Amino acid sequence: MEYTDQGTGEPLVLVHGHPFDRSMWQPQIERFAGAQWRVIAPDLRGYGETTVVPGKTHLETFARDLGELLDRLDVDRIVLGGLSMGGQIVMEFHRLFPERVRGLLLADTSPVGETEAGKRVRNETADRLLREGLGAYAGEVLPKMVAPHNLVALPAVGEHVLGMMRGAPAEGAAAALRGRAERLDYVESLGTVAVPTLIVVGSDDEYTPVAEAELMHRRIDGSKLVVIEGAAHMPNLERRDEFDAALEAFLSSVAGARGGEVRFGS
Repeated sequence: MEYTDQGTGEPLVLVHGHPFDRSMWQPQIERFAGAQWRVIAPDLRGYGETTVVPGKTHLETFARDLGELLDRLDVDRIVLGGLSMGGQIVMEFHRLFPERVRGLLLADTSPVGETEAGKRVRNETADRLLREGLGAYAGEVLPKMVAPHNLVALPAVGEHVLGMMRGAPAEGAAAALRGRAERLDYVESLGTVAVPTLIVVGSDDEYTPVAEAELMHRRIDGSKLVVIEGAAHMPNLERRDEFDAALEAFLSSVAGARGGEVRFGS
């Protein structure tokens, strides 16, 4: 398992989504790693530079991989954040190891179990990736990952996201899609979250709309909901300043965050 580990402070673990790698968190690593925060960002099993394991990778497997990495690094309690699939891995990690979590960041993700239609789509997409690779798929989904107006205004962001997707190993991405098709429903378990939680979502996110974030906000007592205007599924890249401001405020008060809703941008 390859990972970035920078800084000497309290551990902050950031989990990437599908079909990305740990470089999606590079802006936040640069911003937060230092004396206050030790930022750990792994490449998940099957992605980036980590070993590719064909077949089916469940969220529990990803979560246990994280636990083993933390054990190897002699890290106990963490602030844990993830985007999209990474957010679902965060929810699964909390389900398995709640005693290891002192704060949660859930970005552009959904706690709802997969529908029957969704299961078919994920498995069909996995079949397609194995046949074709990720080239055509990446081009098709890019305007949903990054809002079309941001592809024009922020071409480097679009190039980064497209590069991550095209570089994702097909076998690893397909295995994750098959595993996510069988994921648990986390709506009820979110009611047991008793640590400070920040929920972030792009206002234009089609994959995990604002309504999904509002559902998590209702389920987690005392959570903070931040809606970032003008961003789609990748607000940490599309609206870096707003995302980082929200995360900084959260981290600075992680011992006693208060609830509420905030909107950044215009």
